[in-house]
Amino acid sequence: MQSPADTPSIRIAMVEDDVLFQEALRTSIQSSPGLQLASVASTRAAGLAMLEQAAVDVLLVDLGLPDGSGIDVIQAAHQCWPACNIMVSTAFGDEMHVMRSLEAGASGYLLKDSTPACIAAEIRSLHEGGSPISPLIARQILQRFRNPAAPLQPPSQDKPRAVLSAREQEVLEYITKGFTAEEIAGLMAVSRHTVLTFVRRVYKKLEVHSKTEAIYEARSQGLLGG
Repeated sequence: MQSPADTPSIRIAMVEDDVLFQEALRTSIQSSPGLQLASVASTRAAGLAMLEQAAVDVLLVDLGLPDGSGIDVIQAAHQCWPACNIMVSTAFGDEMHVMRSLEAGASGYLLKDSTPACIAAEIRSLHEGGSPISPLIARQILQRFRNPAAPLQPPSQDKPRAVLSAREQEVLEYITKGFTAEEIAGLMAVSRHTVLTFVRRVYKKLEVHSKTEAIYEARSQGLLGG
């Protein structure tokens, strides 16, 4: 019988341009037994070049890269590394990005409101045959199956862009990176109560009621990067 120490590590590659989120994922993966981070890229070009290396078991891909779309990397990886499981980790939650990613070859789709520790756990699930999908994304997929003939809906541009203060924008960006209220309070040198006040203001201005909705709406309005 194989002991845990004898079990081969799950080899992971990552394409992620957000330095803080990349570092948080790196730390989470490296501290998780049985997971091994093989390579990291921060651009579309570097992600495509990475595919010339030996295949890994799991590929994590952000969609909003500085030089193009992560969907191109997914599509190429599906061809170059056919046995690799591909999972999206992004703030894009609109139907168009979701469906195009799945069509390109992704088997999982997580929004960036998932914590790095949660993503590390989902990597195991993906490797074992699961398809980790954020609840908001699963709902969109179900709606697509109910109405397959409907045109894909891009991010909504109907709402006027919300005007956030510098501190509200800062809190929003920390939320997107997966930080808790306590961690944000430490980073901003304010109280947890103050952070929660900023969060409530952001939710009100974006007309949302949850962290996932806030990230999705902020991305739709162009308030965040990829």
